Amino acid sequence: MTCVRSVTQWYRDPISCLQSTLATLLLEAGHDPLEVLGLSWEFRYHPGDVRPEEYYWPCRRPGDLAGSLLPLHDVTSRWRAIDRADPLGEWRDALAGGRLPVVAVDNYHLPFRPAYHDVHAAHLLVVYDVDETAGTVSVSDAMPPDFAGPLPAEVLLRSCAAAGVDDEQDVFFSGPVTSGGRWLDVRLPATIPALDPGRLGLVLDANAAAFAAPSEQAWTGADGLRRYCAQTDTAATPELLAEAYTFGWGMQAQASLHGELLRALGARWDRPALAEAGRRVEQVAHRWTAVRVTAAHGRDDPAACAGPLRDHLGRLQRAYQEAHTALGRAAADLR
Repeated sequence: MTCVRSVTQWYRDPISCLQSTLATLLLEAGHDPLEVLGLSWEFRYHPGDVRPEEYYWPCRRPGDLAGSLLPLHDVTSRWRAIDRADPLGEWRDALAGGRLPVVAVDNYHLPFRPAYHDVHAAHLLVVYDVDETAGTVSVSDAMPPDFAGPLPAEVLLRSCAAAGVDDEQDVFFSGPVTSGGRWLDVRLPATIPALDPGRLGLVLDANAAAFAAPSEQAWTGADGLRRYCAQTDTAATPELLAEAYTFGWGMQAQASLHGELLRALGARWDRPALAEAGRRVEQVAHRWTAVRVTAAHGRDDPAACAGPLRDHLGRLQRAYQEAHTALGRAAADLR
C-alpha cells in the first residue's frame, strides 16, 4: 500500500486530458505548468497518423508522447503495458519511486465521467494511490467535471483494458485504437531553468526558425500548415474532416497555452510587444475552434461545408502569419 495523498489539478478551457494530466505531474514535481506546457509552439502534422484519442499528439519522437509535447525540456516518456499477472504492481512501484502513472482509459467504464455507460472515448487520467488492502486505486482527472478519489481497482482496470470500440456517438475519440491496457511512464527533470527574458528570446527565435524551415519527416511550419489546409479544403473526405477535430485540438491547446504564457510574462516584465504577441497567438487558438467545429459538422456532407471551411482555413493561416510577425517583434525586444 502506498501512502494516501492528494494531488493538485490544473485546467484551462481549450486543453485536453494530455495537458491536464501532465500539469498534475509538473505541479507534483514543483514546476509551473504554464511555463513548461506553454513554452513550445509549433505546427506539426503526420499524414495518416491521427488516431481517435483525446490525447492525440503528432510526436516528433516516436513513442515519446510527453517528450514530444515538451521538446524544450528534459522530459521523456514511455508507454508500458499493464502486467496481467500483477496489474497494479507497476503503478505501485512507480508511486514508490515518486512517479505518478498516467493511465489510458475508456470513459465508458468510469462512473464519474458523463460518458459512463453511454459513449466510448479514449482518455487519460493520473493514478496517485494504490491501496491493495482496500482494493482501490485513487485517480485524478482535471477535465470537467473534475474528479479526484478512489475507484474500485477492477473498475479502473476494466476501463484501462477496454477493447477498441467504434461508437457512432463519438466518431472522433472512439475506434479500433483505444486504451489497450497501457499507461504512460513519464520522467521529469529535477530542475528546470528559470524563464527569464534572455531564455524566452532564444526560445522564440528557435520556434520561429522551426516554423520557417519545412521538415522532410512531417508537415511542419508554414509549409506544413499550407499543405494541411489545402488537403482539408480541396481533398476533404469525411475521414479527413473528422480527424481535423481531433488533430486540431492539440494545435489549439498548445497555441492557447503559449499565448497565455506570453501575455502573462509581458505583463510581469512590462513588455508590451510580448503581451501583444501572446494575444496574437491566442487568436490562432480561436481560429482553430472555427475550423474544428465546421469540419466536424461538415463531415457528413463535405460539399455543403466547403465554402465556410475554406474561409476559416484562410483565416487560420493569416492568424499564424500575424502571430509570427508579432513574435518577431517581441523576440527583438527581448534581446
